[in-house]
Amino acid sequence: MTARPLLLLGGGGLAREVLAALRALPERFTPLGVLDDDPAKHGADLDGVTVLGGAELVAEHPDALAVACVASVHRPGARAALVERVGLPDERWATVVHPAASVAPGTDLGVGTVLLAGAVITAPVPVGRHVVAMPHVLVTHDCVIGDFATFAGRASLGGGVTVGRDAYLGQGALVREGRTIGERAVVGMGSVVLDDVPTGQTWVGNPARRLR
Repeated sequence: MTARPLLLLGGGGLAREVLAALRALPERFTPLGVLDDDPAKHGADLDGVTVLGGAELVAEHPDALAVACVASVHRPGARAALVERVGLPDERWATVVHPAASVAPGTDLGVGTVLLAGAVITAPVPVGRHVVAMPHVLVTHDCVIGDFATFAGRASLGGGVTVGRDAYLGQGALVREGRTIGERAVVGMGSVVLDDVPTGQTWVGNPARRLR
């Protein structure tokens, strides 16, 4: 297998973590550079890779793959907005699975999805496009993960949980089996979700309740 050049879209902390995952997969990917819309970062070094310029420069590298490295609890839809803005076809998006992640055979991973070290999917489940699972995330049987969902480190889902598009689960969040996390919903770090979280709401605490 010939390693493909790859551009990281976004120059923050997630990009550094994805870059480490790429370097654990040298036979598949060669980091080409970072693209970030913040002019203050242009020309900077990010763990040995140069920030080349803004996201629009992806069009100047038609042979390179790309991965969207944007995740914000304050802007759950930011990754989707970036992907839609650059307008790449599906075949240009890389799916990155760290070799220390464990993915059940038969799992359907959408394009652009990133699973970092220690992430575990215990049984075949559908995982949407451009999903990000940070270290030690746990997804169990019969879950359904929507496009652009984000899981911070050690977030865990019981069986049969549905996570909507653009939802964000904070670090260490726990979701009881059979529950639904709505689109663009945010679950705070360390929260224990025992009920469905409606679309667009933020829930925190143990047990989790709506943050007004």
